[in-house]
Amino acid sequence: MSNNKAKIIGLTVLTSTVLLSGCGLFGTETQKKIDPPKTVVENKTSKETTAAKKENAENVVKTELYLIDKNGYVVPQTLALPKTSSVAKQALEYLVANGPVSELLPNDFRAVLPEDTELSVDINKEGVATVNFSKEFKNYQPEDEMKILQSVTWTLTQFNNVKSVKLKMNGHDLTEMPVNGTPISGNLSRATGINYDTTDVVDITNTKPVTVYYIGGEEGSYYYVPVTRRVSASETNNIVAVVNELIKGPSEKSNLVSEFMSDVKLLEAPKYEDGKVTLNFNENIYGSFKEKVISQNLLDALVLSLTEQTGVEKVAVQVKGKAELKNDKGKKLTEPVTRPEKVNTGSF
Repeated sequence: MSNNKAKIIGLTVLTSTVLLSGCGLFGTETQKKIDPPKTVVENKTSKETTAAKKENAENVVKTELYLIDKNGYVVPQTLALPKTSSVAKQALEYLVANGPVSELLPNDFRAVLPEDTELSVDINKEGVATVNFSKEFKNYQPEDEMKILQSVTWTLTQFNNVKSVKLKMNGHDLTEMPVNGTPISGNLSRATGINYDTTDVVDITNTKPVTVYYIGGEEGSYYYVPVTRRVSASETNNIVAVVNELIKGPSEKSNLVSEFMSDVKLLEAPKYEDGKVTLNFNENIYGSFKEKVISQNLLDALVLSLTEQTGVEKVAVQVKGKAELKNDKGKKLTEPVTRPEKVNTGSF
């Protein structure tokens, strides 16, 4: 078993321990029954709290910001931003260092755009978002150049009306980045990739990119990280390619982990129909042979990875042809799993 995969087993044990230790809730319930006056006060407080939460929820919008973690990965973090009619512009403004995002940044994350950068965003009916940056945009460190391109592109393309991104600075089209000269040929899209991993790739010309999600972070604050790997151009089925990369796992040199064991296998070719992919695995997909359950974290990584493929909207999982499964939280997987609306919301 690789070190990468051994780490995540500790996470599963830890999660189970936390869930089983919630017995203190029963003590709170007993106290309410003994002391009626306190119950009235607590109920009133509870209603006020609920009302305040509802009002707050109505005034914010959950937005994915692609920020940089301490290991240099560009990672989506879903944050609650003030409700606005210009969500695309606001999202980029929250990528500016020492800007409004400062109070919201998760631990060990940083914003990607240079301090004092101003910008505008115009989205046409073809789905092209043109971003015009002020001159401060060029004040970034050379090593951040690719991260900026990826962060801006992936942050904007989370919105349904944005398919690709065009960059300007001071009103002039950018055909290359201003510091390291990275070429910008045409419009940017998610097809360009993110967090490139070319480990063990000898001849890149005979490969193609696929993006998969691994797990990063530390105990107590894990999150999903999209990584673009290179696979053989002769692999005609991208769904198979994605599954194989998840099973292969992240590079040993990375700080990422996977819950897929190396002996997981597809027993037959994936079936695709009307946006749904059906996968039939061997029993090694189980997180526990005794309980015969599938890790929800593994399932999430699988669904996030596959729904990056054009046309894939939901995923159905079978084990040896049987579809009546359940996850490690005891929930039956009776329906195909769709992509979560937002990634890394703070609850893993």
